[in-house]
Amino acid sequence: MDAVLTEPVLVLNRLWQAVNVIAARRAFILLAREDAQVVHHDELLDDFRMFSLMDWADFSRENPPLLAREGVHTVRQTIRLPRVILLTMFDRMPCKELKLTRNNVFERDKNRCQYCGRTFPREELNLDHVIPRHQGGKTTWENIVCSCIPCNTHKANRLPHEAHLRLICKPSRPKWRPIISTMLDRQPHHPAWRHFLDVAYWNVELEES
Repeated sequence: MDAVLTEPVLVLNRLWQAVNVIAARRAFILLAREDAQVVHHDELLDDFRMFSLMDWADFSRENPPLLAREGVHTVRQTIRLPRVILLTMFDRMPCKELKLTRNNVFERDKNRCQYCGRTFPREELNLDHVIPRHQGGKTTWENIVCSCIPCNTHKANRLPHEAHLRLICKPSRPKWRPIISTMLDRQPHHPAWRHFLDVAYWNVELEES
């Protein structure tokens, strides 16, 4: 049963937006507290049904899971593993800001040298301070770019125009993105989630974890 309780469950806010992925154990706790309800897609009616934990137990009794890994075994019965739950009170979209890391800069700049415009493997790239640190340049999203080693060596501790270089794109801080999209990048997706991932997953820019 322990393995089943670690299965991922998609969490929706009360506006039906995907906001989190949690373990089934945590999902059952939220259901028991009446902080959430199970969302089940009725394939015959092509509609969504909502269940409290007690109602879900009754539904599970009438519609037992076909596979062992799809159910949690209790003393009295086997309860179907919920794949999607909806929070009854939470209506926000939690967000996080991307950290300024080497890989995230490479991801923002698409592994493309911002001086010569060529794309390189990451091991052949460096990070460059547009305004050199000895001239007061800071290590910020707005002053760090992806640079190939030859361009980086040529520029040295000069401003771009001093090295006769020109930036392809003005560096900027990436936009905030929902936490859910970061989680979905590294989570297996259950078929029951597909109805809720249009905005949260497929249309969100990817980043390297």
